[in-house]
Amino acid sequence: METKTFNQDYITSFSAQLSEPDWLKNLRLDALAKAEDLPMPRPDKTKIDKWNFTNFSQHTVTSNKIQSLNELHEDVKALIDIESATNNLYVQINNTAAYTVLSDELKDKGVILTDIHTAAREHSDLVQKYFMTDGVKVDEHRLTALHAALFNGGVFVYVPKNVEVSEPIHSVFVHDNPETTLFNHVIVVAEDNSSVIYVENYISTVETEIGVFNIISEVFANTNARITYGAVDTLAKGITTYVNRRGVAGRDARIEWALGLMNDGDTISENVTNLIGDGSFGDTKSVVVGRGEQKQNFTTKVVHFGKHSEGYILKHGVMKDSASSIFNGIGKIEHGATKSNAEQESRVLMLSEKARGDANPILLIDEDDVTAGHAASVGRVDPIQLYYLMSRGIPKSEAERLVIHGFLAPVVNELPIEGVKKQLVEVIERKVQ
Repeated sequence: METKTFNQDYITSFSAQLSEPDWLKNLRLDALAKAEDLPMPRPDKTKIDKWNFTNFSQHTVTSNKIQSLNELHEDVKALIDIESATNNLYVQINNTAAYTVLSDELKDKGVILTDIHTAAREHSDLVQKYFMTDGVKVDEHRLTALHAALFNGGVFVYVPKNVEVSEPIHSVFVHDNPETTLFNHVIVVAEDNSSVIYVENYISTVETEIGVFNIISEVFANTNARITYGAVDTLAKGITTYVNRRGVAGRDARIEWALGLMNDGDTISENVTNLIGDGSFGDTKSVVVGRGEQKQNFTTKVVHFGKHSEGYILKHGVMKDSASSIFNGIGKIEHGATKSNAEQESRVLMLSEKARGDANPILLIDEDDVTAGHAASVGRVDPIQLYYLMSRGIPKSEAERLVIHGFLAPVVNELPIEGVKKQLVEVIERKVQ
């Protein structure tokens, strides 16, 4: 199904099936009209004109809701502590909200955890306030407009003022039908003086020859709020993925990202944190493993608007086979953001002759009274480290494995759910062996 087969009648009908409010139906229709004329994104040093972002079999697939987590695929169950997973869990299978549970304690405090479509119906004003307004804009380029017109899944997480959510909220987005596509929209909001840990998994349990995923996350930490956002993406080889995770931090707010970007298909990933308020803080840690012939482009950007704001970027990537990846790190300090600090580090490890990694640290400074720094390196496994380990009787292959795990550990160790952390370690093991 190509985008030219979508028209206003289809969008109107799809919106009606979901019983969406008029503002959302109109937003979809407006976005569809804009998509025709908007350019594609132009990720630095990566040609995407022949990538497939619009050709897919089905826009939606209805899956069964589940009564028990034991009904899930074994790979999905491994992510979830079945014994204690009675609180704060959302499972989506293809485009269906299959399982949702939120503790009574958090419900009583006004916390919301629900699929994005239910949220649009039952919490319309809240969703309208945050949906593609101050985070990702509809008209940034063709892929954001198509997302707004066609989004067909996602989750809404809302934490009211002065509420601290101590246990993580966990979303699992399961792809188990090779025919479907996913335009997934995630919104996480922490109001003033609140905090939440949110972790998500994208996981394919089937192979697919042609797949399209268009994912947008919008994260809002309002005054003195804190959001920790963890993610592990493990989508199948045939899927072309566009993923855009955007954070907006208010005064004295903190947004901390820990991202394991492990897709096997071609991927564009944008992760931007806008430090709007004075004293705001953003920290992005990303780990990537590329293999086969996949091409990937990762742009991580922290933009300082507020005074005394702090932004940190740490990216570690491992490339093997003929995989190639571009790592763009951008620290931007706007005029007026005095006393701000922008720091970044990108390291790429290449395991084979044909692998390619390109680390591009960029600092854009429009203010004098600031501090900023960057570091970048691209290289092979350190022979001195290998020699040290092998001199202790460790075989070369095992020594390489230990070096790689040590190289990626700064991000892996930041993931706050043990099952997800364990999964990421296993994915890394599988991809680099």
